[in-house]
Amino acid sequence: MAAAPQQIIPQINHITRQIITAAMKVHTVLGPGLLESAYHACLLHELRKQGLTVASQVGLPVVYDGEKIDLGYRIDLIVGDMVIVEIKCVEAINPVHQAQLLSYLRLSGRQVGLVINFHVAHLRDGIKRMVDGYDWQKPLTTEDTACHRGKP
Repeated sequence: MAAAPQQIIPQINHITRQIITAAMKVHTVLGPGLLESAYHACLLHELRKQGLTVASQVGLPVVYDGEKIDLGYRIDLIVGDMVIVEIKCVEAINPVHQAQLLSYLRLSGRQVGLVINFHVAHLRDGIKRMVDGYDWQKPLTTEDTACHRGKP
């Protein structure tokens, strides 16, 4: 049985706060200028240290015409099975990065995600939170997401 929306919303907000806090800690320690893989590994470590469940480099097939097609898409992190995190090390978060996250949200059946760009002087300038759709507060059901999460 799915949790009520009033339980899901605070949980998602709490998780996103924990992700941002962990990312700020990683950025403070490492600073800008490293490769994405370094920030990915350190953020993964920091989130797991906080006791969060984190999946890394999650394959994301495209479902087209009833067929699951593996095209090599990889989600950087999925935290608490709810929040997608895409890590970047670029001059600026561009519309293409936002479109990538939005596509990942839709293909995975999740509604909240973060793009975190570590290539900035102040990390607060490198974080973009995105929500897919106006009904993102509704609880996920097995029927809604089973196809995209690879479950029968």
